Amino acid sequence: MTTQFKLNQDEMRELIETRRDLHRHPETAFEEERTAGIVAERLEALGLSPVTGIAKTGVTAILEGDEPGPCVLIRADMDALPIFEESEEEYKSVVDGNMHACGHDGHTSVALSAARQLLKIKRPKRGSIKFLFQPAEEVGDGAKAMIEEGVLQNPKVDAAFGLHLWNYMPTGVVGVAPGPVMAAADLFTVDIFGEGCHGAQPHMGRDPVLAAAHVITAVQQIASRIVNPLTPVVVTVSQIHGGDAYNVIPDSVTIAGTIRTFDDQVWEGIPSLFQEIVERTAHAFDCTVEIDYKRAVRPVDNDPEMTALVREIAVEFVGEDNIVEEQTTGAEDFAEFLHHVPGCFFFIGSANHE
Repeated sequence: MTTQFKLNQDEMRELIETRRDLHRHPETAFEEERTAGIVAERLEALGLSPVTGIAKTGVTAILEGDEPGPCVLIRADMDALPIFEESEEEYKSVVDGNMHACGHDGHTSVALSAARQLLKIKRPKRGSIKFLFQPAEEVGDGAKAMIEEGVLQNPKVDAAFGLHLWNYMPTGVVGVAPGPVMAAADLFTVDIFGEGCHGAQPHMGRDPVLAAAHVITAVQQIASRIVNPLTPVVVTVSQIHGGDAYNVIPDSVTIAGTIRTFDDQVWEGIPSLFQEIVERTAHAFDCTVEIDYKRAVRPVDNDPEMTALVREIAVEFVGEDNIVEEQTTGAEDFAEFLHHVPGCFFFIGSANHE
């Protein structure tokens, strides 16, 4: 099987050129107009009939086999991040403030290459493959939006597969594991309200800075004292804003951050737990709070049977010694597909120090 999928020089050149072209022109969530256009153009050139405009910029195309059978979804995300690229490579971003820093240019190029190779070897013989090019993974909304527009139907998808280029592993290594491999991600913003006063007379006000400091410490109880220590939970407060003078206590302070876990049960209980800790801690300092808590994505939970299949195929390509069981507290909205159908999300090593 491995020889059938091996790219010749022209095919490899096209794969690299496509990836570099997409890298030069990064587009952020739901703005992937150019990228989607290139995807549709390439799919049409292969003889497929792409459907565009799904969830604004999403694209799908179906490769039919000769006989009826199951439908397998192959998903690639297309969006970039709002980051300035400092690279000196000739193919660096030409869009100031946007960058393909998470490899989605590679994911899109690989999926297009997979479509071409499958057509070349006349696969599948039975069933169908639905190629799905997704917008807005980085903001956690793209997969859900495409599912709501019916991409798991017509034909009904029986299994879903996706990958992530992973620069924490060297090239030639594949990371694949059953069960939860990427964490659920929740996002929170907390506004803490007190009463401002002069810093020399703190007794005249209600100090939201002091309350915020205690809230930041208190929410760490979720990971260190409330959840079973054998169940990983990450609580990170990554922002704190308040005040604009060195001698004035402000009226309010805002903190923001993220909470991650692999465990569905823990994930379900965290929002109410977080709210209770924040409110009670702030109230102890005579402050009030407003909490904006967003459930961004659920855990990526790989089906054991589908994972075993991916592992078996990966061994054919890279050998048993180059298979690792990779897990990360990063998040991925491919989880939404796996919530509806069995499948597997895996990692392809991309670190190359040359």
